[in-house]
Amino acid sequence: MKKLVSVFLALVIMFTALTPICSVSASAASYKQLDIPVVRIFGDGEPLYNKDGEMIFHFSEMLSIGGSIEKEQLYSSVINVVMPFLIEGLGTGNFDRYYAALEKEIGELFAEARLDENGNPAEGQGVSQERIQTMERWLKNPKCRDFIFWYDWRLDPYESAASLKEYIEQIKDVTGKDKVSVQSFCLGSSVIVAYIEKYGTDDLYGVSFDSSVVNGAEIISEPISGKFRINGNAINRFLADCNANGLFKVDEFVNQTLDLLVKTGVVGSVVSTVREKLYYKLFEGVTSALALSTFFTWPVYWSAVTEDDYDNAMNYVFGKEGSEKRIKYAGLIEKLDNYDEKVRQKLPEILKQVEADGVKIVVFAKYGYQIVPIIESSDAVADQYVSAKRASFGATTSTVYGTLDEDYIVNRLAEEKGKYISPDKQIDASTCLFPEYTWFAKGVSHSDRPDAEYEILYAAMRADRQLTVDDFKYTQFMVYDNDAKVMSAMTEENCNTYNWKANDAEDNPTTKDGWVNALIVSFMRWLTGLLKVLVKVISAKAAVTG
Repeated sequence: MKKLVSVFLALVIMFTALTPICSVSASAASYKQLDIPVVRIFGDGEPLYNKDGEMIFHFSEMLSIGGSIEKEQLYSSVINVVMPFLIEGLGTGNFDRYYAALEKEIGELFAEARLDENGNPAEGQGVSQERIQTMERWLKNPKCRDFIFWYDWRLDPYESAASLKEYIEQIKDVTGKDKVSVQSFCLGSSVIVAYIEKYGTDDLYGVSFDSSVVNGAEIISEPISGKFRINGNAINRFLADCNANGLFKVDEFVNQTLDLLVKTGVVGSVVSTVREKLYYKLFEGVTSALALSTFFTWPVYWSAVTEDDYDNAMNYVFGKEGSEKRIKYAGLIEKLDNYDEKVRQKLPEILKQVEADGVKIVVFAKYGYQIVPIIESSDAVADQYVSAKRASFGATTSTVYGTLDEDYIVNRLAEEKGKYISPDKQIDASTCLFPEYTWFAKGVSHSDRPDAEYEILYAAMRADRQLTVDDFKYTQFMVYDNDAKVMSAMTEENCNTYNWKANDAEDNPTTKDGWVNALIVSFMRWLTGLLKVLVKVISAKAAVTG
């Protein structure tokens, strides 16, 4: 009996001792997962086909555009563009024929992928029949809870939203559920916000915005609004990222050579000369020609133009009010202005209403990569395509060259908002539209989606309450190890995930001595790289002759 009592007391003591631990664990996971269907909607990664089943566009196969492109066709196009530029443009200062030739030649290469003057595709174009059949198969399975909405992502977000509405109604019918959750990625965020503006939130249990561009994407917005810039240092960083991601291999000596060209001023001088002599004269016309002959007959791309850039972008691409192109593209412009008026200008109001309606919200932003380096925002903290500031709906960020100002951090600490400062001191989440529902993952590029990312999204989209950054072991700020494929909570020790070192003093010296020192360092790196290349060449020749 005594032995039984002793065992009982021991169990009581053990239970009492463990209660605080169990309570913390339960508190961190005190939610239930409900039986909610989840629909994923992506951006522009899906290949598109014509009515004959032939691929007309896929970013990973750019040479597929318009069919097979022969070298002779490319050479002919180059000549047709260059001749009016050299003969008439430089000779007389009138570049109109050059603009027309550029738009015509580039447009022919992108002929099938472009939309018409009203923003409509050719008959029969869209996603593959295989995708359509897969969606139909899911809709015949009452047990299915995981869906993908495949669509022609080029279209006006409102047109895609109408198709999404039909799909959601079908999902509700087959599953017997009255609500679904929607995970939006990249340009899919524009579609779901257009959906919410038009149809409200009655059908929605939860909505997530992952790598969202609905608040604007610098890489789309800036090049067509007069903010096209080439940054040599950023190019080097971008190449390092592409190398690390396995997109393509860049020889170290190429990087060293480019860096030397930047430090000696060759790149900067060439760009400055072009800017001074031709830039302002040419830029609007070239922007218009390239935009309308490639991607900017696609209304969805316009949804990623920022509110600040929209008017300038319209003028650069279509000209001033009453211009010939404004008249020609009136149908397309009507769609663009409708989205601008109903969504872009009212975005915070729409999103806050989503929260007020009790819809579960997740915002997921990524960073740790160089944004595509042809824009003014080349030093933005970003995921290659969109800044963390815009993807998170308002985070305050540093640049890639440093951290948030110390005084700024001190003030945030005094306001008891220190928990919103990332361990690497590059992000303050307290200024986000939804600071409690916004996660940041460093070391994850725009198009990469680790398992931990989906873990958070699915859990939050099916939880019986609104989850916050305190509900997951990853915390608000995470770090991804791309080699080990592991996501961890960010600390000061593990937060340096960049594939490059951004040294502001070296990249952008402010004194003559600084420039000299940077040049010497760059030259020595280049010389060392050259010697390595020579050794390889000599060794290879010796191996052949030996």
